[in-house]
Amino acid sequence: MNKHSVLAWSMVVALGGFLFGFDTAVISGAEKSIQQFWHLSVFEHGLTISIALIGTVIGSLLGARPSDIFGRKNTLYFVAAAYFLSSLGTALADNWYIFLVFRLLGGLGVGVSSVTAPIYISEVSPADRRGRLVGLFQFNVVLGILISYLSNYLLSQGGDTSWRWMLGVQAFPSLLFITLIYFIPESPRWLILKKGEASKALEILRIINPLDCEQELAAIQASNLHDSVADTSLFSGQYKTPVILAVLFAFFNQVSGINAIIYYAPRIFEMAGLGAHSSLLSTVGIGLVNFIFTLLGINIIDRVGRRTLMLVGSVGLIISLFLVAVTFYSGHFNGFAIPMYMMLFIAFFAFSQGAVIWVFISEIFPNQVRAKGQTLGSSTHWVMAAIIAFCFPYLAESLGGAVTFSFFCVMMVCQLIFVWRFMPETKGRSLEQIETNMVMH
Repeated sequence: MNKHSVLAWSMVVALGGFLFGFDTAVISGAEKSIQQFWHLSVFEHGLTISIALIGTVIGSLLGARPSDIFGRKNTLYFVAAAYFLSSLGTALADNWYIFLVFRLLGGLGVGVSSVTAPIYISEVSPADRRGRLVGLFQFNVVLGILISYLSNYLLSQGGDTSWRWMLGVQAFPSLLFITLIYFIPESPRWLILKKGEASKALEILRIINPLDCEQELAAIQASNLHDSVADTSLFSGQYKTPVILAVLFAFFNQVSGINAIIYYAPRIFEMAGLGAHSSLLSTVGIGLVNFIFTLLGINIIDRVGRRTLMLVGSVGLIISLFLVAVTFYSGHFNGFAIPMYMMLFIAFFAFSQGAVIWVFISEIFPNQVRAKGQTLGSSTHWVMAAIIAFCFPYLAESLGGAVTFSFFCVMMVCQLIFVWRFMPETKGRSLEQIETNMVMH
């Protein structure tokens, strides 16, 4: 019973990840039509693509406050409402400025979701299944990306207004998300840490872990007592290890070039000589590879560990980015060489960084500062995503594909060194055990 309950709660919250992925990637199919519809300049077009990321940065920076003050569950209601209003607003917008406002709102939803959803799932998951369950969030992110690419491809035949349908269909899963949140409980750790409601928390812990629920309650209360006498400022010094790990992990996630590829995949394929329709179809292939290898990653993350996945993935990313850079440098694209190397890149990314990032960042911070720590990791991730999405068209045009992808390749060499030398393993340990180790070091 408990396994099914925790899985059901995690799947509901992970639906926020589906909307996160859909909202992030859906613009790739609509961006050229939107540019033509409103006759946007290069700057205006760049702003249109990156405005959601600006919202995401703001949402991720603010995510800890509503999550701590109003609870994980109530914050998810806001996320669902933001997705719903954003999808309707962008689909029906009659001028560019209104469109920007609603894209910004969708970005806020993504930002808050990237903080709150992984925290919630990590706080209701048993230690031996936490990697897989938090991984459901990322699995749903890539499912959302895949469905948005497929949806864009199918709706692209709908004439001049097809971009409105591409953006508007998100309203349906958003409504489903709003409805299902009602049926999940609040996080027991939040109830203890922020509300002092131990009896209500124990009822939920009894469903999660019926054999050891009393011991788990005692461990959470003991960590709360320890944290209440400690400094809860994230930058007080005692949390420097998880802070450094979260910032570097999020930084390397984005300097791999992943969001440049997600946002501009059709454009990159056209640079490599494919036609517009073939380029859109190739993005569906990218989405499918992303989906399959994320599924593989989250299925083995609790067995082989976070660190092993990252080591293997980093080597694969270096090889695939090197092949893309060399192909651009040579200028001999021979049809599908670039798409094939891109898919290899996506496979290694999904298997490692994609499957690990939200799990690892949600685990490494102590209970009392977990929302703040998740906010730090998430906002670092999104600031870097915004910078790269904004700069990529300029870099690709002025420096060319060879230099741009060589830069991403060098960054992945740095990531490999970071993982090999500094990344600890967290599999199979309770959040309180990880906390003790992190704060001691």
